[in-house]
Amino acid sequence: MTSPQTKVASPTEKFFVLVAVCCAAAAMPLTFTGPAVALPAISRTLGGSPIALNWVTNAFMLTFGSCLMASGALADSFGRRRIFLTGVGCFALFSAGLALASNIVWFDILRALQGLGAAAAFSGGMASLAQEFDGTARMRAFSIVGSSFGVGLAFGPIASGLMIDAFGWPSIFILVVALALLALGLGACFLRESRDPDAAGLDWPGALSFTSALTLFTYGVLRAPETGWSDPLVIALLVGAALLFLAFGIIERVVKRPMLDLSLFRYPRFVGVQLLAAAPAYAFVVLLILLPVRFVGIEGMSEIAAGRMMVALSAPLLILPIVAGLLTRWFSPATICGTGLIISATGLFWLSHFAAGSAPSALIGSLLTIGVGISLPWGLMDGLAVSVVPKERAGMATGIFSTTRVAGEGVALAIVSAILSAFIQTNLGTSSGEHTAMAAQQLVTGNLTAAASNVPAIGHDALIQGYGNAFSALLWLLTAITVLTAIVVFSFLGRTSPTVAAEDAEQLQEDEDALCVSKA
Repeated sequence: MTSPQTKVASPTEKFFVLVAVCCAAAAMPLTFTGPAVALPAISRTLGGSPIALNWVTNAFMLTFGSCLMASGALADSFGRRRIFLTGVGCFALFSAGLALASNIVWFDILRALQGLGAAAAFSGGMASLAQEFDGTARMRAFSIVGSSFGVGLAFGPIASGLMIDAFGWPSIFILVVALALLALGLGACFLRESRDPDAAGLDWPGALSFTSALTLFTYGVLRAPETGWSDPLVIALLVGAALLFLAFGIIERVVKRPMLDLSLFRYPRFVGVQLLAAAPAYAFVVLLILLPVRFVGIEGMSEIAAGRMMVALSAPLLILPIVAGLLTRWFSPATICGTGLIISATGLFWLSHFAAGSAPSALIGSLLTIGVGISLPWGLMDGLAVSVVPKERAGMATGIFSTTRVAGEGVALAIVSAILSAFIQTNLGTSSGEHTAMAAQQLVTGNLTAAASNVPAIGHDALIQGYGNAFSALLWLLTAITVLTAIVVFSFLGRTSPTVAAEDAEQLQEDEDALCVSKA
């Protein structure tokens, strides 16, 4: 099952391959920044409980994150071009379907299917880039893809706000579909087929156990704030998730060609890359979801005004990922990435000092600081992910790294939402009545009116103040986590020089060969 590339691609062909992957990459951030801005409007149109509204974001991030490793394995086995084109096509189709959804259940289902297409497109596209580019050119290519994400993140909120104001929330998916179709056309014309000649197909037991475990865990965490952590169903969901994660680990140790090669975690540099992949989840991505809900639903901003505010947070991603790639000529990736996380932590702590309802202009500095900090590791992470494994396993490496990053984002969002809800309940106090938990959940989703109706003893101003205090406490927690992650990244990624990293990659290949012989 080999399909070697018969000729070297020309610079023009490589350019259009990169453009195709960048178009797909730019479309994906729009799929979670757009619905975050539109969530209050979606709630008014389609209704739904707080849990159902949380799934508007989590359904996409869950399937996207949990299927990336499987998609990477499929790309290595059946062809990176084939998986990329199939994924982009499905992504475009389901994105169009979201604009026509008639109720919140169908909307959430389509969001999950959209995530499946995004996983295939991302894994296939990134693995293809690893085959087309080598050395420093590969690092630059991945940095450009990182900047493409920045374009989607920077302009997604304001573009979504403008389109919601002019045409209603279904229109936010038009730009997503357009970018996906452009990626599909360019990929079909210029992308060459490649695959891993030693691939043995998809590890179905591993894929199913991992996806099921992540699903149960996410649903349990989302349900807990409403019913309580002692609820039998919540306990059953979390125990089931733990058992499935244990089963996944056992499966990956015994299958001939595992979806997740656990031996990779023996290498500190590889572990450091995975920790780095999870860092943006709680230092940046959760804010992309929570801040628009706060601005629109709690503080009463228009969608356009909220979009303008979010530009301050994400605009640095337009340029700084490329700058970070250039800085590697003088500084180690560990130094650049760790410093960026410290800067982000500074911005998070700064932002925590602004109460809900503060003047928008007062928040700009802290939002920019967070964005600047996270932009530095953003442009280096993907290149680092494939630098520690043999080139033939690029799909696997991309899948593992991207799963850690995106699944971490989904899990972080679920956990952070639950923590925010708990903090709000604490701030509202037991005197607010028996419906405090429901009111806290509704505040998390930006439904201030419904929350006020559930706790009539508390006025709007008190609800906003309770929410603001809880949000500040959450930001203190995220600051501490980000600082701790920066210290670990400095330690793990800084332990090896580029020469030793190359030797590690060779050792990884030898270990893989020995493992294949022993299992044959």
